[in-house]
Amino acid sequence: MSTELLSPRNPDELWRAMESHPDAVPFAGGTDVFVRLRKGLMAPRALLCLDRIEELKGIEDHGSHLFIGAGTTHSTALAHPLVIQFLPVLAHALRVLGSPPIRNMGTIGGNIVTASPAGDTLPPLYALGAEVELRSREGSRRCPIHEFIIGPGKTILAKNEILSGVRVRKADRYNVHHFEKVGLRNALAIALVSMAALLRISDSGEIQEVSLAWGSVGPTVVRSPEAEQILLGKTLDLRTLENAGAIVRKAVAPIDDVRAGSDYRRQVAGNLLLRLTEYSGEQPCRPESPE
Repeated sequence: MSTELLSPRNPDELWRAMESHPDAVPFAGGTDVFVRLRKGLMAPRALLCLDRIEELKGIEDHGSHLFIGAGTTHSTALAHPLVIQFLPVLAHALRVLGSPPIRNMGTIGGNIVTASPAGDTLPPLYALGAEVELRSREGSRRCPIHEFIIGPGKTILAKNEILSGVRVRKADRYNVHHFEKVGLRNALAIALVSMAALLRISDSGEIQEVSLAWGSVGPTVVRSPEAEQILLGKTLDLRTLENAGAIVRKAVAPIDDVRAGSDYRRQVAGNLLLRLTEYSGEQPCRPESPE
């Protein structure tokens, strides 16, 4: 059976294509869809390429928020001055996402819709409290990303909708933006465990605000409000982080697979928190200036 390729150039053509081919599989960069096709994991009658729709691309400054179009490639986002200035934690994740060809083809929207617990952009977007925008011919709606992704590879995206972009509050109030992933090698590796951390630390060293998220340690990205609560009002030191790390190890629910065991992942999830001691000096990490 041959697969028909649909390639709309604007939203009107997109809605018509979706109505005439309701089972068509949407894609933009294709870095996940093409892999599944080659492995025989899917055999759609039609593919719906979103790459030619310019309305889905680009990054806009909306005052207190940034809007990142779903069709924006990882390399475009990584090089964008607004992302570098206001969302350094996302830039850190994009910098270690796949290879340059993957970053040139893959899109922010694709990484979200794939809904892999190991998706590199997801922990930063969860920690940032991002909202996704879903659009159909009838209109648009927004929902928090943690409500959009409901399991590995599962979202609440309706048949007649596409993900049009993600809305992220500027995070320049935080003076620590940390992302780290542990993989089987330093580059081109799927995360065994990853962590995004945002902290606002006062001049006296008190943690005044914190947001944490872990990838690859549960069916979706894992948050731990209890660990965040134990950090608030405390000084960023090893003892405090060890106490929070113990809570994190109870909060995560990793699986065993060919890449790592659940016990290892659980231990690493807590240990990654200890990395934050590097910001406990007099000069914590500051958001990077535009390059």
